[in-house]
Amino acid sequence: MSTKILLVDDEKDIIEFLTYNLEQEGFEVIPAYDGKEALDKISALTALQKEKPELIILDVLMPKMNGYEVCEKIRQIDEYKNIPIIFLTAKSSETDEIHGLNIGADDFIQKPISPKKLIARVKSNLRKLDTSLTPGSSVVSIGPLEIDKEKFIVKVDGEQIIFPKKEFEVLAYFASNPGKVFNRDKILSDVWGNDVFVVERTIDVHVRKIREKLGKYSDLIETIKGVGYRFKSI
Repeated sequence: MSTKILLVDDEKDIIEFLTYNLEQEGFEVIPAYDGKEALDKISALTALQKEKPELIILDVLMPKMNGYEVCEKIRQIDEYKNIPIIFLTAKSSETDEIHGLNIGADDFIQKPISPKKLIARVKSNLRKLDTSLTPGSSVVSIGPLEIDKEKFIVKVDGEQIIFPKKEFEVLAYFASNPGKVFNRDKILSDVWGNDVFVVERTIDVHVRKIREKLGKYSDLIETIKGVGYRFKSI
């Protein structure tokens, strides 16, 4: 069965161009021409209990509802909390990128779009999703934390704390390697992947937000000045 991709852009030419290239690689494309239509299609698929898309490609600048707003609404749907979302954007500022990552995006592709780069990014994000769902030692218990990597659940002192997808992945990555120091390049490579371009400051933003959620246990993640981060051995 073909992997389904929800493709959202208000420009018909871009939809047709990207659909052609994705279908050449064996993907099935569900098109939507604005944010509202995308959310309506997601609601319809859920209501009919049909197979949901496994990845979403989402334009940022659209009428009615921009990509950031759509992303936030998608991440509020339980079945879509962990589906990879790739933004298409003409914006190139670090602030825009960090904002997108903070609200739950997994990747950014700048316009004009290279079909080869798009296909590479799509496959990379789908591989990371498969890896994150691979059975094995799926539960990490360390100190007050219990992290279920299959169910994307974090409990602190038995109380469940909600973490957006990338914050969850960073925390799980640290907690799975207690006592080990990671520089930012290594974290970017292992968590985001070599095919995805994000800036080092993105890691610092995610760590700050993780610490806020950990509250009194925020010091479990130590900053190693001039190097990177380490999760305390307990």
